[in-house]
Amino acid sequence: MLTEAQRLGWIGQGPLEDQLRHAGAFTQLLGGGPGVVFDLGSGGGLPALPCALAAPAWTWILVEGRLRRADHLVSACRRLGLADRVDVVHGRAEDVGRDPAYRTTADVVTARAFGPPPVVAECAAPLLRVGGRLLVSEPPDHVDRWPEHGVAQVGLSSAVHRLAEGFAIAELAQVAVCPDRYPRRAGRGVRAPLF
Repeated sequence: MLTEAQRLGWIGQGPLEDQLRHAGAFTQLLGGGPGVVFDLGSGGGLPALPCALAAPAWTWILVEGRLRRADHLVSACRRLGLADRVDVVHGRAEDVGRDPAYRTTADVVTARAFGPPPVVAECAAPLLRVGGRLLVSEPPDHVDRWPEHGVAQVGLSSAVHRLAEGFAIAELAQVAVCPDRYPRRAGRGVRAPLF
């Protein structure tokens, strides 16, 4: 399934072994569960599908805005026997974050290649319950991309940088309820970023 997703361009061209190790970094930081994890921009299934296989106590909601990719994820979940605890939501993360059925229900939100930090923070925070965590893949030469004054606008703490499986992951805690005005409508976070 990952090979097919890579062939379609939904996963980068690097070796799949490295991509699976990267997913393993998220699994390591998840902890034992149980709980609910949202994966933003699930695309070809990384890190969500390997994490769901490796961490069976967690329930997953994969958020994917592109229909073909969402359909691929639904099929992959069926083939992997994950359909009972992994749901795929076809929609923009901004719309999902405004939906009362999903708002403040996540224990963890993961983001591997979803967007720049202000967009990730704005889309993830409305999904997180207070005490939940945001786990975001960081570039190898990362600098602090998560200013405290910026992330505090959506109720997140400053980032703690973790190293797992040789990969850098930023971890932010939801310390206050995200204000109702977030997330803003689709595209607004890119045109007028929080920070």
